[in-house]
Amino acid sequence: MLASKNRFHGHGSLRFVYSRGKVTRSKYFICKYSYNSRRTEPRVAVVVSKKVIKSAVKRNRLRRRLYETIRLELPSLVPQTDLVYIVISPEVLLIPTQELTDNIQRTLQASALYKTADK
Repeated sequence: MLASKNRFHGHGSLRFVYSRGKVTRSKYFICKYSYNSRRTEPRVAVVVSKKVIKSAVKRNRLRRRLYETIRLELPSLVPQTDLVYIVISPEVLLIPTQELTDNIQRTLQASALYKTADK
């Protein structure tokens, strides 16, 4: 589970990322991200629509899988980042953990959100 400092609180922050954020795509999800100079820690949200997965139990299980995978990547992310993962495929529930991790890492690399020596 993500720490409270790494979660979004309220819809206003999400709206900001939705409207002004940049996008990277994967086969399974969309990653919207933006830089937030007011933050010292990265924040993450996972959005799973009822249109994608009907069952609340499955949506929550999927959310927990994504949060855990992202939690392991947090120490290597740029601190002033807001990330929103929007799930677009119900297949995410069935894919192996390693494939899920690879997809998340690919979207983060494409977004240039990993720490480097100069960041």
